[in-house]
Amino acid sequence: MTYKIGEKKDGKLTVNFELNAEEWETEVEKAYKKNKGKYKLDGFRQGKIPRRVLEKTYGEFLFYEDALNTVCDNSFFDFIEKEKDVQAVAYPDISVKKLEKSGVEFVATITLLPEVELGAYTGLDIEKTKVSVTEKEVDEKIKDLQEKQARFVDVDSRAAKMGDLVNIDFAGSIDGVAFDGGTAKDYELELGSHSFIEGFEEQVAGMKIDEQKDVNVTFPKTYHVKDLAGKPAVFAVKLLSIREKQMPEIDDKFAADVSEFNTLAELKSDTKEKIKADKEAAADKELEGKIVDAIVANAKIDVPEVMVTTQLNKTIEDMKRNLSYQGMSYEMYLAYLGMTDEQFRAENKPQIEKQIKTSLVLSELVKKENIKAEEAEVDEKVKELAEKMKKTEKELKKTMTDSQKEVIENNIISEKVIKLLKEKNNIK
Repeated sequence: MTYKIGEKKDGKLTVNFELNAEEWETEVEKAYKKNKGKYKLDGFRQGKIPRRVLEKTYGEFLFYEDALNTVCDNSFFDFIEKEKDVQAVAYPDISVKKLEKSGVEFVATITLLPEVELGAYTGLDIEKTKVSVTEKEVDEKIKDLQEKQARFVDVDSRAAKMGDLVNIDFAGSIDGVAFDGGTAKDYELELGSHSFIEGFEEQVAGMKIDEQKDVNVTFPKTYHVKDLAGKPAVFAVKLLSIREKQMPEIDDKFAADVSEFNTLAELKSDTKEKIKADKEAAADKELEGKIVDAIVANAKIDVPEVMVTTQLNKTIEDMKRNLSYQGMSYEMYLAYLGMTDEQFRAENKPQIEKQIKTSLVLSELVKKENIKAEEAEVDEKVKELAEKMKKTEKELKKTMTDSQKEVIENNIISEKVIKLLKEKNNIK
């Protein structure tokens, strides 16, 4: 196989590949051996039919398509391996110019990694969000602690009310017919938690122990189970028990019970500092995003459509896999969102394109500033990781793969990039 590199234009490179008659015959023979077991002919054992017989029966080009696909794949990947400077972003478009016994010739049009022209990335004015903590925020955190210390006490002298924890039996039906997942026994439900369909918990409130009642609700139009979406349903409910939530008093004793502090004032002061630290971390992360967004906006780069499509497809495949672990399909998820696949892709495409631009711009910045992960820095990170995993540095290095080491190196480089950008821009 020989190739000749052609014109480079508009981010694409053409390469002309040729195989002579002998090379092509070798590939067709391989295709025959790979596929001969698929065919049956009277008088021959399956997998033992001579190639000339199959080609006479089905046509002399019987194995050409499979052979050509293999040739195109191997030729392209061999080319990429040899020509290190050619950075393809996707499988090329193939145009066959010749397909005969005398040989094969085809042109591969390769979409190249786009070139990045960096704009200004230093001396930029970037505003950081000012952090403050209100007493209300502190009180809400303390109330969260109070909620965690709540206990439930059985009551039988009154009807259920919002906030109570109740146990119920229920059986749901639509037009008198029970549906899957609509029946349960001794089900625990906190009224007001919005765990059930809108209106369900409100109708259970007011029921007394051993009371039975029909609860009428309507499933949301965006409900993830398509057969139930938008339909009115009736749940036959029986109330089994009621437990009332009792909250501890928020005082010095409460502070001592839930923390290492002896007084409520100390607990509030510590809570305020923690909220502030969390907000500072969030503001710092937001600042990093603002700097990067500004640099990407200043750069010139045309992202090929095929890069966006490829990444979008990968994102959706990852999503399908993650949804399957939760017992939900991609189609069910789209129905829940009230979107089609086309709409979902259109909505997510700008974000995918932004991610690609950001990655390419930062990679170019790393090259321009010659930012690297030094061996000593990698060793230090490995040492920290080993300590967390309760292993020795030697043990961890022994089991560490190249890809794991690459992740550590990339993290070091990312940290250096962010540090450089913070130092070389004006943070207000």
